Amino acid sequence: MGQKSIFSFETFVFIFVLVIFLWLFLATMGGANFFKTLMATAHDLLLNTVLFIMAVAVLTGAFAALLDEFGVVHWVDILLDRFMKPLYNLPGIAVMGVLSTYFSDNPAIIALGKDKNFISHFEKWQEPLLCNLGTAFGMGMIVSTFFIAQGGRAGVNLLPAVVIGNISTVIGSIVSVRMFSYWTKKRLGSIPKEIQKENLKYRKIREGSIFERTLEAMLDGGKSGVDIGIGIIPGVLIISTFIMMITFGPKDFNAGYQGLAYEGIALFDKIGKYLYWPMKILFGFESPQLVAFPITCLGSTGAALALIPRFMEHGLVNPSDVAVFTAIGMTWSGYLSTHVGMMDALGYRHLTSKAIISHTVGGLVAAFSANIIYNLLF
Repeated sequence: MGQKSIFSFETFVFIFVLVIFLWLFLATMGGANFFKTLMATAHDLLLNTVLFIMAVAVLTGAFAALLDEFGVVHWVDILLDRFMKPLYNLPGIAVMGVLSTYFSDNPAIIALGKDKNFISHFEKWQEPLLCNLGTAFGMGMIVSTFFIAQGGRAGVNLLPAVVIGNISTVIGSIVSVRMFSYWTKKRLGSIPKEIQKENLKYRKIREGSIFERTLEAMLDGGKSGVDIGIGIIPGVLIISTFIMMITFGPKDFNAGYQGLAYEGIALFDKIGKYLYWPMKILFGFESPQLVAFPITCLGSTGAALALIPRFMEHGLVNPSDVAVFTAIGMTWSGYLSTHVGMMDALGYRHLTSKAIISHTVGGLVAAFSANIIYNLLF
């Protein structure tokens, strides 16, 4: 960790911003209502959203582990091998990065990037592209399953919207990787490297009988789901509570503020007129409050998912929005909070800014594609 003088300019800037922030809430809601709403919202998010997402993550983690244990993931790898070169200009084995992050989260690609056998298939300029490729599909299974489950709760079939969201994610990921490759080729394209051309013929399995392997795979996969669920708690409670309190107003405008969960200052309603047309054109959003979802995805997709049940209760979300949410939820799955660390772990910290710029564009393309495709088909 670095050091700074006890008396620095940033301290006074922070105090100024903090005072403005508190004044914004306290002047509107009152001190007692603000703190009651703050705690009530965080408590409700923990019980009714985090635990739900954790349950989804445990089940999808167990399912993903079974697919890997019995070779389905490797079989899919072989099937998709011929598509990776024309779409991403990457070797076919790169699809393993897509699958690993789709069934877990962004950092899963790091383990592959550190595997000498895996990375030996890539040219030097292709190695940093794994970051954007993996991030584009991070938490894909969890995001998709979550939205399908929300459709079941609301009595609406959201499967077509989720499928379109997944297809749009592929489109956005291609843009992100191809755009990033422009810079990696300029910086690293001249560095020679011996490339391994032969395909991997064997896969690792657990010890024991089929029953024992099945049980161990499910339990190990479920544990990874628990880790994901615990890992999203800070993001959901901190980011989502803040987002909720600037998104919604009092539950009963006649009664005013009562200190209930999910009350707030409705800031997005106030600035919605400035954002409406850009959102309408790009994402097809009808409600200005929905901009909270893509903004929150930048830091934590788990926190963004926590917004959805409340949006649905207010009737703000339609199937077209779910297609957009699925696409941008996967593509922008917390990449601002993971990209720097992932690029550093892969050994290409100096290309982080280019990776972030490319992925920002990729996410916008994914969301725009989902909006266009859904409205063309339905």
